[in-house]
Amino acid sequence: MSLKVVFLGTSSAIPVLHRSFPAIAVLRKDEVILVDCGEGTQRQMAVAKIGFCKRMKILITHLHGDHVGGLPGLLQTMSMLKRKRMLQIYGPRGIVGFVKSFLKYLKVELGYELELNEVREGVFVREKEYEIIAKRTVHSIGGYSFLLREYPRPGRFNVERARELGIPEGPLWHMLQEGKEVTVNGRVIEPSMVLGPPRPGRIVGFSGDTIPYRSLSKFFKNVDLLVFEATYSEMDSVKARENMHSTSVDAAKIASEAKAKMLALVHLSARYNDPTIIYLEAKKYHDNVVVPADLDVIEVPYPDSGEGFRVYSLKDSLKSAET
Repeated sequence: MSLKVVFLGTSSAIPVLHRSFPAIAVLRKDEVILVDCGEGTQRQMAVAKIGFCKRMKILITHLHGDHVGGLPGLLQTMSMLKRKRMLQIYGPRGIVGFVKSFLKYLKVELGYELELNEVREGVFVREKEYEIIAKRTVHSIGGYSFLLREYPRPGRFNVERARELGIPEGPLWHMLQEGKEVTVNGRVIEPSMVLGPPRPGRIVGFSGDTIPYRSLSKFFKNVDLLVFEATYSEMDSVKARENMHSTSVDAAKIASEAKAKMLALVHLSARYNDPTIIYLEAKKYHDNVVVPADLDVIEVPYPDSGEGFRVYSLKDSLKSAET
């Protein structure tokens, strides 16, 4: 099962021609988990061919305009496209009032149920196969970092052992693979009798806007992919502290301490037309660094798969479709 991280917007607060406002879509099975929703997110979703009516959660790291400015239009577009599924929005204190206010004053009547949630530190989403955890950031406004953690998967199915135990191929095999016990000829077969040790799931972390602080590396420990803000080059570290943001080196040091397998740097200041300096600074402290452009995708492999990260741009496929 693939887990794709689509970078819809990688800029910070000032608009630039080649980078949109912050928004990242995690595509997992039939679900979209949208992290932040800057102005223009719905257009980027359309370009990336991410369906507006899919099962979806929206996670807002904090209530600065560049991270929430796209919510009014996105919610209205979903309604115009006859969305029927419930939409869940999670964010810091104030997110409920913010959404209710713009719906009221813009006179938007949604055709679907909207669930609004103000989160606290700790686990705030528990699904069958994953959980999402929040940790407070240190920024000029209250906000959160997020961690998407898949639960361990059942071990590999031992076909030979299953046949030795007389388990007929078919639904019973499937039940055992899901961790359920079955009965064959009056004998109870436990999943552990035919499954290897549990296999690890994938972990993806999102920093939100924050200055670096030590416990962040513990929060993001052993993540597969860490998406971290690098608003400033290390050369502008004084300005980074003044504005309560991180530099490329800050992000790389935390990723290194956390033993993150890959570091993706986002939220770049408009002052850097060329991200090379951001990349080179971070590369001194972490081996596997990328600075995604808008519409870049990172596919996150299972830790035990032996496969590497796959990084590519949706712009390439769009160009191919045009020719």
